[in-house]
Amino acid sequence: MNLEVTIEDERWQDLEPLAARAINAVLDYVGLQSELCEVSVLGCDDARIADLNAEFREKPTPTNVLSWPAEDLAAEKAGDTPDLPSPDFTGEIALGDIAISYDTCIREAAEAGKSMDDHVAHLIIHGTLHLLGYDHIRDPDATLMEGVEVEILGKLGIDDPYSM
Repeated sequence: MNLEVTIEDERWQDLEPLAARAINAVLDYVGLQSELCEVSVLGCDDARIADLNAEFREKPTPTNVLSWPAEDLAAEKAGDTPDLPSPDFTGEIALGDIAISYDTCIREAAEAGKSMDDHVAHLIIHGTLHLLGYDHIRDPDATLMEGVEVEILGKLGIDDPYSM
């Protein structure tokens, strides 16, 4: 996989290997060849992600993770699995960009009583699924996305974050 990680907040010590593990688990789950896929990840803080959230979602508050898919792959019918992306003329599949905030992640992990690594893996999986057309706006889509997240996390040896 072509993974580009940009660190804007130096507290993100192990983001690249965590992101690679989580993204590869998603790509394996959906059946995409990871060596064909491109993803960009930004490790930032609450101030930066609040700016991005304001700019792209008109919500001027911090959040844990944001995603910008390269292509709209969402299923038309609620609860259906999104279409897989196709390679471009170079044979590569640009999936998109993810931003993740250290401040929100560390706070949420502490509040949930789980490790930062497990929480970050969950959020990167969540963000990657957004890049692949999964969403949680409609209830059937949310049920599908949550189930996929739990299954991928289980394969990584991480407990179901929704059962806590």
